Amino acid sequence: MKLGAFSVSLTVKDIEKSKEFYEKIGFIQIGGVQAQGWLILRNGDHTIGLFQGMFDSNLMTFNPGWDKDCNELDEFDDVRVLHKEFNTKGIETVQENLADDSGPGSFSVIDPDGNIILVDQNV
Repeated sequence: MKLGAFSVSLTVKDIEKSKEFYEKIGFIQIGGVQAQGWLILRNGDHTIGLFQGMFDSNLMTFNPGWDKDCNELDEFDDVRVLHKEFNTKGIETVQENLADDSGPGSFSVIDPDGNIILVDQNV
């Protein structure tokens, strides 16, 4: 099962303050639109997303179709294939957005300790 690029998505109260904090410890902005309440920052191979007003809690995110630098991969496990595999293995999925047969889509699962894992395909 190829889950794609990994990042931690942080729910923040004040995206500007959070951005300033993470920049002080070496992260640089590589994506996002602050006016829309989201930024993507990186320090080396480590990627975090800052999200204001989008999620109720922090979560882990996997992006099928992307490598760690958000470059599109030629071959990857489509989010709909992953969704089916999760369900086949008895893993309940929530917050599904899989309306189309291809392209972007997402779903989430909750691990035994209540941690949310978002599988979010953008390609």
